[in-house]
Amino acid sequence: MIKEELKEQMVKHNSFLSEYACKDEDAIYLEERDEDLRTNFFRDIDRILYSLAFIRYQDKTQVFPKTENDHVSKRMIHVQLVSKIARTMGRALGLNEDLIEAAALGHDLGHTPFGHQGEQILNEISLEHNEGYFNHNIESVRLLMNIENYGKGLNLSIQVLDAIMCHNGEFLLGLYEPKEKTVEDFFLEYERSYHDKDVLVHLKPMTLEGCIVRISDLIGYLGRDIDDAIRLGIIKRKDIPKDIANVLGVTTKDIVNTCIMDIINNSYKKKYIRLSDDVFKAILNLKKFNYQYIYSKAMSDDEAKDLKNKFKILFETYLEDIKTNNKKSPIVKSYLDKMIGEYKENNTNERIVLDYMAGMTDDYLLREYARIMGE
Repeated sequence: MIKEELKEQMVKHNSFLSEYACKDEDAIYLEERDEDLRTNFFRDIDRILYSLAFIRYQDKTQVFPKTENDHVSKRMIHVQLVSKIARTMGRALGLNEDLIEAAALGHDLGHTPFGHQGEQILNEISLEHNEGYFNHNIESVRLLMNIENYGKGLNLSIQVLDAIMCHNGEFLLGLYEPKEKTVEDFFLEYERSYHDKDVLVHLKPMTLEGCIVRISDLIGYLGRDIDDAIRLGIIKRKDIPKDIANVLGVTTKDIVNTCIMDIINNSYKKKYIRLSDDVFKAILNLKKFNYQYIYSKAMSDDEAKDLKNKFKILFETYLEDIKTNNKKSPIVKSYLDKMIGEYKENNTNERIVLDYMAGMTDDYLLREYARIMGE
């Protein structure tokens, strides 16, 4: 029996939340769940933390694959930075930090090995096999609903799933305003994303917490990617244009702090998240700078071509293994044979292979390629 005063202690933070925050009691679930000491979004955090996909963050590329420098970020570091940045702003604005943390920690779970390069390759493969567009934010939702827990999913709140689906920081806005949605609206957007490439551009979170996670995703990687590029000798800090540096600074500390304070000052007691015009323009220009001088140099054309070849060979091999029920293949013996019947019945072989490959770490993909090629 849980003492009533302990339950009251766990929900006490609700009394400090903004009128625009998403309260714990507003959480929407598709299945019943056992009640315990934890509040709804707090429990969602735990389910994400203890998922197998969360463990795999530690060996997934953020920007730079296979570096020998131990101080270059992996995706595990990125999601923690996003979580901290988002919770800082969330606390100042009186938003629900538990919802924010769950979405921030889970937002990239569906990301492929080898970062956005791997995502582009899986998207090409997916389209070639009539499985629609592949996007990591959509795969994150799919993983949490239909893949984790051997196909049963984790029964997370719709608000957390929606924030993850709408998190894509690639599409920068000066103003983030939540969009009212029903559960049906959420699923409609989710399903449409596989067939309409423009859906992602227009996705808006249903909560202010989701808006905070979305802008924090961008803030979390812009400065840190600069630090990583400097460590690898790709750029120098003095290369950052003066018009950007004068507004945001040139270190991760200054860039993050400037963005956080600007958002807090322009969003306090508002039902939206806003950037000032100067900071918005500087972030937009910094993003362009990073793409031109960092992301375009993260992998050479030859390396990208070689990686694409590896992905395609693995995909075709696994597809054949499923068709022939090859019990020696890891996709059959270690993955498919452990999944519930509903997962196997409701998905094509092609979709199953996409799920499996999206979940791989960098090293596992390379080991599997070596095994298949007899190296």
